This record gives sequence, structure tokens and C-alpha cells, in this order.
Amino acid sequence: MILDVIVKLCKEHNVSISKVEKDCGIGNGTIRGWNKSFPRTDNLKKVADYFGVTIEELLTEDRR
Repeated sequence: MILDVIVKLCKEHNVSISKVEKDCGIGNGTIRGWNKSFPRTDNLKKVADYFGVTIEELLTEDRR
């Protein structure tokens, strides 16, 4: 699940999901909503760029 990968990345980078949303210009609560719906591609790209990973890595649960 995308949210699980993002939570892991947040822990690795010592940032909160709220900070990622703010820094990426994504609405508050948007990323947590991705556990119920698939994100827009542009928002997914912003988060991938933020963490320096590819979109494919965000979509892969067995990351590291």
C-alpha cells in the first residue's frame, strides 16, 4: 500500500506526513486518504521527488 511506504519513508527521514504535505503543496490529510483511494499522478510525483525515489518505489511495498 502506498501509505505504508510513505510512512516508512517519513520515519527514515524523520518527518511527519503533515510536513510532507505542506512542503509538497498537497492538502492537509491528502496522503492519509491514499489508503482508501489512489492518488493523483501529480501528487504522487511530488512525494516521490520529495523523498528522492521513483513513483515505482512508492508503489512497491517490499521496499528495503
